[in-house]
Amino acid sequence: MRVLNYLELEGRLDRSGIGTAVDQQRAALAQADADIDVVTEPWHDGHPGWAIGGKLAFDDPVFREYELAHCNMIGPGSVAVARHASRNDVPLLLHAHVTREDFRDSFRGANLVAPALGEYLKWFYSKADLVLCPSEYTRGVLESYPVDAPIRPITNGVDIDALAGFEETRAPYRERYDLDGMVVFAVGNVFERKGLTTFCELAQRTDYDFAWFGPYDAGPQASKTVKRWVNDPPENVTFTGWIDDIRGAFGAGDVYLFPTKAENQGIAVLEAMACGKAVVLSDIPVFREYYEDGHDCLICEDESQFRAALDRLAENPDLRERLGENAKETAREHGLDRVADRLVETYEELV
Repeated sequence: MRVLNYLELEGRLDRSGIGTAVDQQRAALAQADADIDVVTEPWHDGHPGWAIGGKLAFDDPVFREYELAHCNMIGPGSVAVARHASRNDVPLLLHAHVTREDFRDSFRGANLVAPALGEYLKWFYSKADLVLCPSEYTRGVLESYPVDAPIRPITNGVDIDALAGFEETRAPYRERYDLDGMVVFAVGNVFERKGLTTFCELAQRTDYDFAWFGPYDAGPQASKTVKRWVNDPPENVTFTGWIDDIRGAFGAGDVYLFPTKAENQGIAVLEAMACGKAVVLSDIPVFREYYEDGHDCLICEDESQFRAALDRLAENPDLRERLGENAKETAREHGLDRVADRLVETYEELV
């Protein structure tokens, strides 16, 4: 079976959760026990401009041949693939990594655009023969739009093997960023939606070292909140920017803190769990769906509960270890072997 697994603007999304999710899809398919040939670009000549030029000049085909189209983004290239699939009876699978809800509180002006985005997503996702999404929570969000297509949850998974050796990064990364004691950390792009203000205000009210490993934009696209915190952070907060080896974050950090306001799943949570870190999460539906408070994480409703959770973990290393060991078991349930099985099953069903 030849399958298109397409991520529009792939080069710009390589530092995003969507980019990671797609990398993991492809890694899972590569190790799957099935005869699946994956192509990553729909265009016959590798670029839409060249493909269209070839069509006009030589009557060459614009699109490659594939038996199923799996798109992971929502832009004009993906719309073109969707239209081509409809006209040629190619099954279309759309992966809903983007929702109106998780777009809010990201870039400058995102909240103004979010309502219109919701209408667009309703139209676009409804073109699919099947929509995949990372969680039951996200399925409920899409059904509320409503999206007129079947919707099926499938975990984004976690590449446990890619994190091997993270322990060896502990000393160099803690030294590089001047971190000491119980380090509270986050991983990923710096957005207010991910709980930036709560993260920084908790740091102001405690004596722990806080570190946010991930890229941030302090330019025109950034929200005022992001610019405020990254340009003038509390004394005990470090914003590292992009790091070449993500294992360094999980080596240097001790307690993964994620006070996010909305999430479709959160791959970095699973990565922290796979590394046996104690995880402290906000009380939102998707985390209640996947994790159990007091077993593999601590779930908190407000800033006072977050602070109490951090103090408990600082005072009780045994609790940190127990949560971390249970978290490892949870992460294994989201391994790439599970992702491979679900994707292959879905592809075979549609074709």
